[in-house]
Amino acid sequence: MLNVLNKFTGWASSRKGAKIVLLGWLAVIVIVTAIAPTAKSYSISAGEGSIHEDTPSAIASRVMEEHFPSEDGLPALVVFHNADRIGEHNRKDIAAFSEWLASSDKPEHVGSALPFHLLSKSVQDAMLSSDQSTLVFPLSLKKGLDSDVIYDSIAEIRTWLAEHQSAPMEAEITGPAGIAADTLSLFKNADFILMFATVALILVILLIIYRSPLLALIPLVAAGLLYQVVDRIIGFAGKQGWFIIDSQALSIMMILLFAVVTDYCLFIFSRYREQLSEGSNKYDAMKAAVSHVGEPILFSGGTVLIAMLTLFAAIFKPYHHFAPVFSIAMVVILLGGLTLIPAIFALLGRKAFWPFVPKRQSKAAAGSPRGFWGSMASRIVKRPAWFAGILLVIMLAASASAATMNFSYNLMKSFPDDLSSRKGFELLEQNYPKGSLAPVTVIVASKQRIDDETMQSLTQLMAVIDEKGGVEYWSPSADELTARIDANAARGIISDDKLAMKLELTLSSNPYDQEALQTVKALIAQSDAMLKSSGLDPEQYTLHFAGQSAEQLDVSVMNMRDITVMFSLIIVLITLMLLFQTRSIPLSLLMMFTILLSYAATLGFGWFISQYMLGYDAISYRIPVYTFVFLVALGIDYNIMLVSRIREEQERFEWKEAVRRGLASTGAVISSAGVILAATFAVLITQPLQELFLFGMMMAIGVLLDTFVVRGMLLPSLMVLIGRKNDKRA
Repeated sequence: MLNVLNKFTGWASSRKGAKIVLLGWLAVIVIVTAIAPTAKSYSISAGEGSIHEDTPSAIASRVMEEHFPSEDGLPALVVFHNADRIGEHNRKDIAAFSEWLASSDKPEHVGSALPFHLLSKSVQDAMLSSDQSTLVFPLSLKKGLDSDVIYDSIAEIRTWLAEHQSAPMEAEITGPAGIAADTLSLFKNADFILMFATVALILVILLIIYRSPLLALIPLVAAGLLYQVVDRIIGFAGKQGWFIIDSQALSIMMILLFAVVTDYCLFIFSRYREQLSEGSNKYDAMKAAVSHVGEPILFSGGTVLIAMLTLFAAIFKPYHHFAPVFSIAMVVILLGGLTLIPAIFALLGRKAFWPFVPKRQSKAAAGSPRGFWGSMASRIVKRPAWFAGILLVIMLAASASAATMNFSYNLMKSFPDDLSSRKGFELLEQNYPKGSLAPVTVIVASKQRIDDETMQSLTQLMAVIDEKGGVEYWSPSADELTARIDANAARGIISDDKLAMKLELTLSSNPYDQEALQTVKALIAQSDAMLKSSGLDPEQYTLHFAGQSAEQLDVSVMNMRDITVMFSLIIVLITLMLLFQTRSIPLSLLMMFTILLSYAATLGFGWFISQYMLGYDAISYRIPVYTFVFLVALGIDYNIMLVSRIREEQERFEWKEAVRRGLASTGAVISSAGVILAATFAVLITQPLQELFLFGMMMAIGVLLDTFVVRGMLLPSLMVLIGRKNDKRA
């Protein structure tokens, strides 16, 4: 296989092949640009949930829709707040808002809304918070709206409120529709800002490190060409409906592409410069350079691709929808790394390094690597046990602190403080019972028509659930339910087809906290027993729980399942690839051990900074998964590059000297690549979502830790300790 690879890359680096490769890529770009839209045109915020839609909360939602159909789509909650109290003039403003939503002048895509202006004063009073400072006004948009339409509808409502309400009362829009609109607003210009910041940062770092304008521009040009291909391929697939394009995945994919392409450029031109220094012409020099780095690029790109493919095994939508976007990107990046980048450098030759054009050197002058990494390599091979011991203690201690991490399932905590949907959510949290933020809908479905006797059992079921604890109140209450049943006024509680009953349960804890999730989990687990205790036969009736707490419980279950499956697959598959590349069991296991240790230590250091320096009491549950997939896949790249060079040096030197020379030779280029990779992920710190901010921070910490500590010191010292005798090569 490697012979085929060398023949292919050798042809792509030849005088004729390089020109054909460059023209071929340009032709592909022209074609895909002409026939395919941009990926952004078909991107959406995929949201949470199961791709199979078979979770308990999804089933409950379907039962709800079947028996209690509604024309309403996403709900929105307008939170009116006056720090003093909502007075009569404020009520007039709210009534005017209600009248507007009931008129023909309302936004086209608004469905139902609370008829506040028609309610009696006593009913209005009951809607106020206990201190009379806050009132929640519910409304719903129509079904099946695109994210852009939701954004425009909420924007129109906000504009009306800003023009018609009187100070000091404020009005914030939260709830699913408000959150969806704010999420879209956060990402409207995010990709442009992200790309500009990424390109500028890479350009500045490359200019500082290499002081050559072309060496700084070539990686960006190559990345831009490959990005155009990736973007249009994904856009074409989205247009055909082959998969869902997640907007967050596109943002991270762009950073991944620019970072990895830049890394491959550094690896190639570093070796290219060595070959040019030996006096080869520019095409022969590139052919020789790619023969050395082609295999590491193939295997490093392959490890990243494997990690991205494992995301297809996820059942949680945000993970699963990342898989096609990143897999397509990595295939194109890998092809570009083996063809486009060598072709560009081969065609430019020594001009690419201007003003520091490589001059011919004798092998004696070029053979002994110097500088910082040359000195560090000598120290490491002299005292490997000392370096390995100290670093293992530090990293194991950091890894232990990762076990204390707390995770949040509340998306709102990731939003900026000044965002309307978060402000509205926090006003609700401060002025109403915690559970009222997102009540649980309790549904009892029957196989036969429900009679009055069965409905009476509903009050017994409420009492049984109350005994389990965690319940603040019911809507309607047991007494209100009994009165409505006696008066034959149970419409809305019993379905029109007489096959289901529903109630709203308000929990005593925040619906997004672990306490609420555990309450719902216990209720689901005991559903049959509770039905039986209330006089309802579990063979005849089924109990379902819908709402945010039930959905977040399913998210936590899916998240743990996906962590187990994906982490296992990634570890096993990448270890097998390392085994195939190194042909050494001890070496492949050692490389995987160090990268896993690096990941665990990264979480520990990241959690310490998040908790004690940034003041967060919990972080998004997604961050450990994202960090694992990207850090393990990308971190192993540098290990592969180092080990490949060591094995190359081993053909001429004994093991200890091979380790020293391999580390000294690759130290500068891998460090440069690591700094650029860390910096590009750190660009995510500029993003307004806390989740992206923390992910960018974690990745920057992890890449720097892996580049300078794990690859730079720990792995070489451990390799010296295990010795050449343990290197079982075929």
